Amino acid sequence: MFEPFGRLWKQAPFRSTYDAVIVGGGLHGLATAYYLAKNHGVRRVAVLEKNHIGYGSAGRNTAIVRANQRTQENIPLYDEGLKMWPQLMDELDFNLMFFNCGNLNLAHSEAAMGALRLQVASAQYLGVRSELLDRKQCKELIPHLNISEDITYPVFGGMYHPPGGTVRHDALVWALAKGASALGVHIHQQTEVTGIAVHRGRVTAVETSRGTIHTLRVLNAAGPWSVLVSAMVDIRLPIHVLPIQAMVTEPLKPFLHHVISSGAYHCYANQSLKGEVVTGAHMDPWISYGTHVTAHYIKHQAEALTELLPCLRGVKFMRIWGGLADMTPDMAPIIDGNDPIEGYYMDCGWGYFGFKSAAVTGKYVAEYMATGRCPKILQPFRLKRYEENRLLGETASPPQYGPWN
Repeated sequence: MFEPFGRLWKQAPFRSTYDAVIVGGGLHGLATAYYLAKNHGVRRVAVLEKNHIGYGSAGRNTAIVRANQRTQENIPLYDEGLKMWPQLMDELDFNLMFFNCGNLNLAHSEAAMGALRLQVASAQYLGVRSELLDRKQCKELIPHLNISEDITYPVFGGMYHPPGGTVRHDALVWALAKGASALGVHIHQQTEVTGIAVHRGRVTAVETSRGTIHTLRVLNAAGPWSVLVSAMVDIRLPIHVLPIQAMVTEPLKPFLHHVISSGAYHCYANQSLKGEVVTGAHMDPWISYGTHVTAHYIKHQAEALTELLPCLRGVKFMRIWGGLADMTPDMAPIIDGNDPIEGYYMDCGWGYFGFKSAAVTGKYVAEYMATGRCPKILQPFRLKRYEENRLLGETASPPQYGPWN
């Protein structure tokens, strides 16, 4: 008989002083805490989470990992992150259920095919495996794909990214919490940050619902709530929070062996190890902190999926949930520190790309916090790029992500 599992991380005492405080118990916060302790010997670290760890985007995403981004600034970071999953499973001694099934992004026009050609060329130039497929090759990859001409957006071809796949998101939360706690990190759930004290341009303390913590280093890894945390130190972030919904079907026999996505249909899907088809859509077109769900998106997903994969007609959705995406104007994150406040660091604005980048970003942000020097791979993501009009080119139409919707 199996014995019941206890909590994987230790119940830690609440101290009045820490070497570093991380605001946000999601994957980026937990990964940074883990690497601070593991790689830099900074073990007096507190992770503060208002709810429970993994409550936010870490526990609400659809678990897809890939490195087929568009720009030379983004691709190396995601590529290194993608290569870390097998190593991390061994290092943390935890089954993250990494499934290297590959990703297929569909194109539904000649213009979209042209964009994918550029994306494939960028990836290949930087050493990332991606290839352009015509529609018959897409059909060979996913036999149930509808490539007929009588659908709303006929398939012209696609971009296949073999290294991509899925990772179990809650397993990653638990593994990082377990690993960080074993190295001495304190994880404090149900602990709300209410203020950050600054004296003469330097962080000195964090005010919480459980008392004051004195510290000289603070990381804002609060995801959609990062705007509110930065406002505590009078830093305004160009982030707008948009709801995003996802859902799963009833379990089915294995038939979808790759992640599939379509920008025209605003739909993506993969089949989980339990047999459920996990699917999500685009973000709601309004700013909100509500994790509501709507009948509109259930209808949208049903229509999109049954056009692309007619074999799903009649299949039932079992669950639907909502999450939040912290969108920046250029769909690239904000990673910065010591400017203008010494000891204050930020890792936020990931939109819907935060899950796949969590481990690698945590590794480099930990280096940043431990040494005070920004690693080269993170330098393109400084906050000042917006002042300097140097937006990254991850999206061709950045104005669609903001209050002007």
